[in-house]
Amino acid sequence: MSSALRFQGVVKNYGRLRALDGLDLDVPQGSIFGLVGSNGAGKTTAMAIALGLLRPGTGTLDILGVGPFTPEQHAGRVALLPQDSQFPPHARIEELLRFYGRLQGVTPEAIAPNISELLNWVHLADRRRSPVRTLSHGMKRRLSIAQAFLGHPDLVLLDEPLNGLDPKEAARVRDLIRERRGRQTIVISSHQLTDIEALCDHVAFIEKGKLVRQDTLDKIVRRSHRVTYHISSGTLPLAQLQAALPDVEWEQHGNRVIAGFPTRYTTEELNTAVLRILLEARVGVLEIRRGSDLESEYLRLAAEPPPLLPPK
Repeated sequence: MSSALRFQGVVKNYGRLRALDGLDLDVPQGSIFGLVGSNGAGKTTAMAIALGLLRPGTGTLDILGVGPFTPEQHAGRVALLPQDSQFPPHARIEELLRFYGRLQGVTPEAIAPNISELLNWVHLADRRRSPVRTLSHGMKRRLSIAQAFLGHPDLVLLDEPLNGLDPKEAARVRDLIRERRGRQTIVISSHQLTDIEALCDHVAFIEKGKLVRQDTLDKIVRRSHRVTYHISSGTLPLAQLQAALPDVEWEQHGNRVIAGFPTRYTTEELNTAVLRILLEARVGVLEIRRGSDLESEYLRLAAEPPPLLPPK
């Protein structure tokens, strides 16, 4: 699979502060790619460097197969939604999008239908003539999302795109972003790991300006050989579980019990054995899911390791 965005050994310093420390990153074309990391990990700096807003110190960068960002080669092909983007308060929505559309290289014939499409997409069609100052915070965020997709760019970078949206609108925007999988490459930076898990097919963990891990979401949460049981009550019958399934590894995080199993088991076989033991021990089971979850894997790889159950 070809790359839409690739960092190789990219370093960026702000004085004595090293924001990126040899960052390697490879974003597959057509993917919805999640960037995960703590505050100050380098996610926003990486996005700014990708779009030419900052210059790297050392390292190489390739965007859409034609090298680092240049206005001549990438105009209209890339777009950015900054985390704290602001619009002129007295500008009217339609006029504002028309202005940004011209900057993005959208032709005069295409701009009107493109604006209508995007305003319908973000539920702002009835406010197209309203000044920005009359919009709520959530409406302004939806306008920012619409602006980032003007002209159907090949690569779209979204920094905390769902921040400030109410649950209904956030769900709608997630659905609409998913519809673009395969047609555009979308990179999403967010602290809301549930959003990353719901949207992305590839994920990278970044800490202290370095790549910790990058892979498909399925591989990171280990859906092929892990099952998570959410329990509500009762004492976990660890001895019985270990006796019945001696080659399964167990972890517990509060009310979550994670079983790591070898490939000789199927998920159905594991569930049959585990549920029988849990129910006989009167342990309430609230939910079963394939794999771990992104939060647990992030904490395991990028922060302190999670507590393990006592050895067998």
